[in-house]
Amino acid sequence: MAKAEQIKKLIASYGRPDEFRSAAMTIINDEHRMGHAPLAAALKRVLDSSVHPVSGAPKLASLDASSDPAIELVDATDPSRRLSDIVLTSEARSSFDSLIEEQKRADELRRHRLHVKSKILFCGPPGCGKTLGAEVIARELDLPLLTARVDALISSLLGQTATNLRRLFEYATRRPCVLFLDEFDALARSRTDEGEHNELRRVVNSLLGLIDRHHGRGVFVAATNLESSLDTAIWRRFDDVVIFEPPSREQIGSLLRLVFKNFPVNFDVDASAAKLHGLSYAEIERVALDAVKTAVLKKRKAVSETDFAAALKSANRRTAAQSTRRPRAT
Repeated sequence: MAKAEQIKKLIASYGRPDEFRSAAMTIINDEHRMGHAPLAAALKRVLDSSVHPVSGAPKLASLDASSDPAIELVDATDPSRRLSDIVLTSEARSSFDSLIEEQKRADELRRHRLHVKSKILFCGPPGCGKTLGAEVIARELDLPLLTARVDALISSLLGQTATNLRRLFEYATRRPCVLFLDEFDALARSRTDEGEHNELRRVVNSLLGLIDRHHGRGVFVAATNLESSLDTAIWRRFDDVVIFEPPSREQIGSLLRLVFKNFPVNFDVDASAAKLHGLSYAEIERVALDAVKTAVLKKRKAVSETDFAAALKSANRRTAAQSTRRPRAT
């Protein structure tokens, strides 16, 4: 948090926009250096919208430029959802509990020269909770979530992708955080695949070394829905692997009750769970939220079975359109 002298300067400069911005930027940059990236970004947005420089005065450097150029490789977010907001299998929940406990008691483990879990791989189909899982871990550990921008990492320039990966891991090491790298298979594809070129093999070699050497205070989470394409050497770099599977009927019911916990329903949720079989967690959540929105807009006090049926019909229509879509002829 801001030091007393910085706060004094900020208050003393009130009424003088340029001095106020300068004092505020000092606090914002300090927060960013301490690993409070989401807070720093939020403060910067408030400052830019509320306090403008005097016309003709030199502009202050932006937060991105004045803090760390590697920030362009990540999207920083302030996580909000906790373990109580995600539906997990018993095996996945055990992995989450173990990781979170070890991180919270890391100093105790290190005093006994014991390794602390900090690298975890999420595998499973799209929409089954991998991204939410990373957010949950960050929220439970009270850490910022830094989601790597894969589009910014991968470059067509020779050697640039490996350089970007190094900058990414160095950035995550300088502040306690949860670093989330989705679409992991785009960077860690098997080196034995004859269809891959030498540059990608060099990227995999660099990635293996970076994961090995990454010992930042926080957690590295990688996620993929193409685990069979990962290089075999990647697996042993992780302390744990969590498998996310499509929801069972029981888990569908649990998710529906979770979404409807703040809004009453007047139909049998468990009986309706069978109608959602085959949908992902994300699709089921969308159906439930769409039903809630319909009830709110129609000024109903509870979600009706009709609201739920209409939302499900819309989801099925969307799924059917996706499955029948074909590339256009050129």
